[in-house]
Amino acid sequence: MIERRGLMLVLSSPSGAGKTSLSRRLLEVEPDITLSVSATTRPRRPAEVEGKHYHFLSPQDFSTYINKSYFLEYAKVFGYYYGTPATPVLDRLKNGQDILFDIDWRGTQQLKDAARDDLVTVFILPPSTAELERRLLTRAQDSEEVVAMRMSKASDEMSHYPEYDYIVVNHDLDSSVEAVRNILNAERLRRERQIGLLNFVRLLSH
Repeated sequence: MIERRGLMLVLSSPSGAGKTSLSRRLLEVEPDITLSVSATTRPRRPAEVEGKHYHFLSPQDFSTYINKSYFLEYAKVFGYYYGTPATPVLDRLKNGQDILFDIDWRGTQQLKDAARDDLVTVFILPPSTAELERRLLTRAQDSEEVVAMRMSKASDEMSHYPEYDYIVVNHDLDSSVEAVRNILNAERLRRERQIGLLNFVRLLSH
């Protein structure tokens, strides 16, 4: 029987390019992938649930976990720390489960250092800067000052696209979801991820 080691699928993008919407849709249509739950020092928003959306930590606890090498990756984004707990991720990979990550380029670099063979990275680009700004404004989640800050950082974030395995330009959410699903399905079939393949082929040869 051929089994498979799980993979880590990373989606990164500048704020407003559609990464979060794409992640949510992917989780709806791909039952065999789960979202990695990050830890953060950011205050919990009213609709967020501890352990489902994030593990909410104090800055002091987060610092302690850094010192204990608790995280696969961590970064400071817009004044708050975000990090990926290592143990639950590595356990799921070993059991053949796929994990989705919604992280930035800095976290992606750290994941590469920690587990490159298990990693598949996709960078989501907006169709234009004008559309990016429109999406940030229409989602009504941030003040105009915060939107301006996110726009100023977008150029730097997008400059890291060559560090990713795949690029998807998010003209349309449905098409982008389909593109990411195609990437995911192809990566699941990579020879290196097929545990027991050698023995299976030997049996076919007899």
